[in-house]
Amino acid sequence: MPQVAARINDDQERWLKDYFRTKSAGAEFILPWAVDTFFRAVTAIKQMFSAAELKTIVEAHKDMKLMPDHTRLSYLLLQVTDACELNNVHLRHGASKTSLESKLKGLDDTQATALMVWASAFWVSRSCSAESLDEYIRSY
Repeated sequence: MPQVAARINDDQERWLKDYFRTKSAGAEFILPWAVDTFFRAVTAIKQMFSAAELKTIVEAHKDMKLMPDHTRLSYLLLQVTDACELNNVHLRHGASKTSLESKLKGLDDTQATALMVWASAFWVSRSCSAESLDEYIRSY
């Protein structure tokens, strides 16, 4: 099985040891579970949006460094709203800004975080290009 070296803080290490007896046992459970949960969540969330809206969300995350402290619905709304208002990203993709904002407001922080991670991941992927954006929003 491939190995991953993750960085965790002292509280997270203590939590893993408390719940799983050892840090390694906890990490071996949590990481695969988190990845699977993330992909299931993204698949469900993406179905709430049109292709044009998803393209708008992805483009709104171009050149954005995602920080754990900024993974909340309020930051997603700010990022997408700014991209629409300042750069007319929604118009480029044929999305309704009003409809998109309404759908985004219906998300909770966890769903917003999954969507932000998914949108940001496109820009660091090996296949990042305008042509591959259509494929990216259809995948999963």
